[in-house]
Amino acid sequence: MQKIILSLSILSFIFLYSPAMADDKSGIDLNLGGSFRGYVNYTNQDGAIRSTDILRETEMMLSGKTKLDNGLTFGVNILTDVDAGDSFALDESYIYISGDWGRINFGDEDGAAYTLQVSAPAADENVDGIRPKIRQFNGARLNVNYANSATKDTDKITYLTPKFSGLQMGATYTPTAILNGTVASRGIAGNSLTNGADLKNIHEIAARYEGKIYETSVIIGAGYTKASQETNTATNDDFEQWNIASDIDVGAFGFGAVYTENNNASAVNNKNEIMVFGGDYKTGPYKFGASYLNRQANVAGIDTDTNRYAIGAQYAYGTGMSFRSTVAYADVDARGLANDTNATIVTIGTQIDFLKNYSK
Repeated sequence: MQKIILSLSILSFIFLYSPAMADDKSGIDLNLGGSFRGYVNYTNQDGAIRSTDILRETEMMLSGKTKLDNGLTFGVNILTDVDAGDSFALDESYIYISGDWGRINFGDEDGAAYTLQVSAPAADENVDGIRPKIRQFNGARLNVNYANSATKDTDKITYLTPKFSGLQMGATYTPTAILNGTVASRGIAGNSLTNGADLKNIHEIAARYEGKIYETSVIIGAGYTKASQETNTATNDDFEQWNIASDIDVGAFGFGAVYTENNNASAVNNKNEIMVFGGDYKTGPYKFGASYLNRQANVAGIDTDTNRYAIGAQYAYGTGMSFRSTVAYADVDARGLANDTNATIVTIGTQIDFLKNYSK
């Protein structure tokens, strides 16, 4: 409670002591941005599934900001999913305030543990990245991400420091959340005192360093998340998650490694461990990448060992436009099941961004 009151007090101080806007416009002008991702996908997987399909993911983004006479910047970002079945669904909606002292995000947005998380190079970040946008495999055991976003896009307050010699830190407080999900907007569906969410009092801290050592670019980061259970039982426990990662670029070559684990908010032995290694090579408009992911986890009461391999190539045929192709293989050793699961996928497609005026 004290942390909430302190955060609100800081916001109130900023509003009360902010002079008029630098111009006489009413409100903030919004800019339109977005992205389209479309792929033809071939899947060879155990079980009865469709082998060939078209996979698509489209987002639209609204953003705007204004700078006040005292140097503070106020902004708003709204992200929506617009494909069939999404019903123009809201993904993120938050405001931010920034200045020489750092930045505060307020609303429906990822927390510090994800915002500052370092990812490994990928064959195609839409396929094998930190939070893939395109789902090729059939089944949760094969589709794996390593994002430290336990609260996802739940309402929260995040503070990010300015960068000091390449170092940036952040902290987040989220009142309530569903583990790896979201809760509805407080303004429509009730207030945060309503029981029903999995987790409460969620705290995140993270740090990220970006710098150069001679001709080598180095990025190192780590984050930690802890949350209490909304309702205690004999089998659940406080949720804990952490990650550490690095990404090193030497000339045209990039190499990265990530380790993250969480306890799935379980009082029994239910740890989820993920290791990722990736590399890429860039030359002109071309980019070649590869990655390997291993996950040791308990899924639906079954211990699983998942391995995913991916190689791919990209070609930038225009500003914000790229042609992409990936070949990936994944297998799951599920102890106690008669048959393991494995799959091979081939994706060919494009990503087109219209993000010129959009800035998070």
